[in-house]
Amino acid sequence: MLVEGKWTADWQPVQATDEKGGFVRQISSFRDWVVAPEQATPESKFIAEKDRYHLYVAYICPWASRTLMARKLKGLEEVISVSVVEPALTDQGWQFGDYPGANIDELNGAQYMHELYTKADPQFTGRATVPVLWDKKTQTIVSNESADIVRMLNSGFGSLANNDFDLYPEDLQSDIEILNETIYPKLNNGVYRAGFATTQVSYEEAYHDVFEMLETLETRMSDGRDYLLGSAFTEADIRLFVTLIRFDAAYHGIFKCSHKQLREYQHLDAYVKRIINLPGIRETVNLDHIKRGYYSVKALNPTQIVPVGPDMSAYGL
Repeated sequence: MLVEGKWTADWQPVQATDEKGGFVRQISSFRDWVVAPEQATPESKFIAEKDRYHLYVAYICPWASRTLMARKLKGLEEVISVSVVEPALTDQGWQFGDYPGANIDELNGAQYMHELYTKADPQFTGRATVPVLWDKKTQTIVSNESADIVRMLNSGFGSLANNDFDLYPEDLQSDIEILNETIYPKLNNGVYRAGFATTQVSYEEAYHDVFEMLETLETRMSDGRDYLLGSAFTEADIRLFVTLIRFDAAYHGIFKCSHKQLREYQHLDAYVKRIINLPGIRETVNLDHIKRGYYSVKALNPTQIVPVGPDMSAYGL
């Protein structure tokens, strides 16, 4: 991580632990906002423009993949450019390069993600995470909070978006918030709590949270609905999908969430297949990056051996 703008040599994948040895996620540090031109005021710092903003992402990362899905679904590919880091974390964190599916950082010429953080804030202290929404005009980070970025892509680019459907419709916002607040701690973050736990107690607590939530969601989807809130696809589905599509390939093995595979949940399995077959969504999922990335974490997998399986052909991967 960075300490007052300097990269420390003792980089570790675990951000912090609580008193029980449980995984604690870092709070995002950059929380500015892009507004649509028609909503801008003289005080607006970041206004939506074509080719002004750039996304830095990792295919391995479910949080970054949320933003890729939102960009695709809103039809913003010609408005917001993207760079993808290599899947394997290095001793200096995320790295740009020529690994298949990744990119050299042609925009800023950075070798590592942390260089962009110190470009935005020379005294930055914290982890250099993805996603990052970068402003080419002011040469700074707008946001590194995926939840905010998804909502900016949904509503902040106005008529620049080719698709006008709403991922956060007003009449469903309270239901979406309840789902987000329920699913995040037990499943989205729950798999990380299990994988990076440093005590048996914290691991088992997270493990049970994960599978209790999967059972709850399986029951919810058993009534024949297409998405979490019925026929409407919302940001809550993006948040759930990015975790579920990684479950068999990564979390079941490397994070020791091994009670069941996703394919054993009939309705959740069908739900994931339904979403990955939406136009363009499969392009946001890179199975090689997911497996190579998670299994490159030396603290969890010292040999760096990446499993050949599982067979994900049922999802077109």
